[in-house]
Amino acid sequence: MAEFRFVTTWRIGAPISDVYEVLTDSPHWPDWWSSVADVRLLAAGDEEGIGRAYRYTWKSRLGYRLRFDIRVTRVKVPSLIEGVASGDVKGVGSWQLVEEGRITRVRYVWEVRTMRRWMNLFARVARPLIIWNHHAVMQDGAEGLAQHLNRPLLQVMDN
Repeated sequence: MAEFRFVTTWRIGAPISDVYEVLTDSPHWPDWWSSVADVRLLAAGDEEGIGRAYRYTWKSRLGYRLRFDIRVTRVKVPSLIEGVASGDVKGVGSWQLVEEGRITRVRYVWEVRTMRRWMNLFARVARPLIIWNHHAVMQDGAEGLAQHLNRPLLQVMDN
């Protein structure tokens, strides 16, 4: 299995409550995030969203699609959404939001390993392309979110 750890930071000129509301509304991500092909609700979870589960289908710029489920494991309104992924990738992702005056800093940490044989083989020879693709997908998300909120995108940074 190939392991990846991505950390992406977006700075958007919008209130934290607006950013949080859009990020927690996963079924509508395809409306503004061009890399998201489909999102299906699998389980509603409790009143805080713990246990909520979605199946995501992502389009890559490299011609493949990823499909995985995420089950929400932690929520702190409006600053944290964390979930466990299973499917084509397995691991943990977390949205961490901080309000800085009139700006919201969104930090996404994605620690996963690939689960399908072809992905593991591909990752061995094309790791830089996979990293480039992830960054491109996250750039699409930052631009789409800012446009959806009609607010300025101030920064996108990948570590």
